[in-house]
Amino acid sequence: MTSEIPKKFRRYVVAGGGTAGWMAAATLAKIMGDQIEVTLVESDSIGTVGVGEATIPPLLSFNRMLGINEAEFMRETGATFKLGINFENWKDVGEDYFHSFGHTGKDHWTSGFQHFWLSGKARGVAESFEDYCLEVVAGLQGKFAQLPDNALNYAYHLDSGRYAKFLRKIAEDNGAVRKEGKIDHVMLDPNTGHIAALKLESGETVKADFFIDCTGFRSLLMGQALHVGYDDWSHYLPCDAAVAIQTKSVEPAKPYTRAIAHDAGWQWRIPLQHRTGNGLIYCSRYLDKDAAYERLLSNIEGETLTEPNFIRFQTGARRKQWEKNCVTLGLSAGFMEPLESTSIHLIQRAIMRFMRMLPAQVISDADVKEFNDQTFEDMDKIRDFLIMHYCVTERRDSDFWRYCASMDVPNSVRQKIDLFEKTGRVFRKNDELFAENSWIQCMMGQGIMPQSYHPIADKMRDEEIEYFLQKIKSDVDSTAAKLPSHADFIRQYCAAPDA
Repeated sequence: MTSEIPKKFRRYVVAGGGTAGWMAAATLAKIMGDQIEVTLVESDSIGTVGVGEATIPPLLSFNRMLGINEAEFMRETGATFKLGINFENWKDVGEDYFHSFGHTGKDHWTSGFQHFWLSGKARGVAESFEDYCLEVVAGLQGKFAQLPDNALNYAYHLDSGRYAKFLRKIAEDNGAVRKEGKIDHVMLDPNTGHIAALKLESGETVKADFFIDCTGFRSLLMGQALHVGYDDWSHYLPCDAAVAIQTKSVEPAKPYTRAIAHDAGWQWRIPLQHRTGNGLIYCSRYLDKDAAYERLLSNIEGETLTEPNFIRFQTGARRKQWEKNCVTLGLSAGFMEPLESTSIHLIQRAIMRFMRMLPAQVISDADVKEFNDQTFEDMDKIRDFLIMHYCVTERRDSDFWRYCASMDVPNSVRQKIDLFEKTGRVFRKNDELFAENSWIQCMMGQGIMPQSYHPIADKMRDEEIEYFLQKIKSDVDSTAAKLPSHADFIRQYCAAPDA
């Protein structure tokens, strides 16, 4: 029956396709398809940015919610597994560290493992911090397997274009309708200011009760029609351009993303089953477009498969994520560069949040405020984590890195850095995305070594702390040694037809 939801909230239109649009359409149709009508408007002649190809672990929950079979999804998208990100040249040229999805060592309720490691380090019995994390050790050895009790935490590298097609089938199987066409303009209700319809270039009018803006950087609905402004974060995140290109794979896929810093930004390398994704992120104040392209070409491996995709962006966020009868997702909502692979995650979080706040009889101002508050909380915390990568560095070899090292940063970032530097402590607040171990791995990897640690660690005698640390390391080493290679696991579990 359809009477449970008023007619005025039966029709939902998703403006734009790509990963954001089809994630939204698939979710709405899968969860509410028997109660609402879902239409997605997109044009084959409009390309998508399509560089969000590295993900983080929460995507596993999203796929499970949609009833997706993992092996099928990985075959269809050419996906590989991802245990984390290897950051190269970030602390300084020639120095690397690994930000994993796992947990390092064993915590005590009073203090994290880092305090016991610091105590062991002071006594000369501790190995590298990374040696106590299974995801790091397995990743650097090129090993992978799915272990019981989620003992190996992972995400995916995937072909975002193929993922959108995969989600489209789920959406259409659950009743969503795709409408081909370019949006000419957005029609507003003169009385309420709400969006009434989308007028296509063909002359057709697509009406709805609620609209989801997935029109990318153009932000046709939220930005242009509803005039919601944009907060610029480029003072904190100065990179504003990228060039991306795909290449043939020349080696077995590694189970991690590479983020390789250069003198004006950084470069990514994302291994899929059927190709490798490459891109150079840079600040146009310090590197021009042609030089960026030449630099990328000089740092890729394998034959190029595509023409270069040049992208200009401004890091920041729309000042409202829900306004009137419109929610914005993906690039139309804001942009944080892909350093920590959070683009798809923010889409996922906003979709799931909106599903919890679907309007019933009227759009509640309280819902709108709560949605915006929660979304900005997510964005601000992710922004802070990204800022830390730039401002905590020993690099002074270029104008770009000298700017990053000296720039003013939000108090929320400075407080986290100062607390860890002085005490070794990190606290996760309000269920923020990046938990304590992420901050610890990255801050120590970027060069911060805490000046002190929790006194409980010194309760352990020398032989006790040595045994404690050695037992964790030997367990990690023995587990990693038993894992198959990442390439072998992929081949047996989810090999893509064109891999």
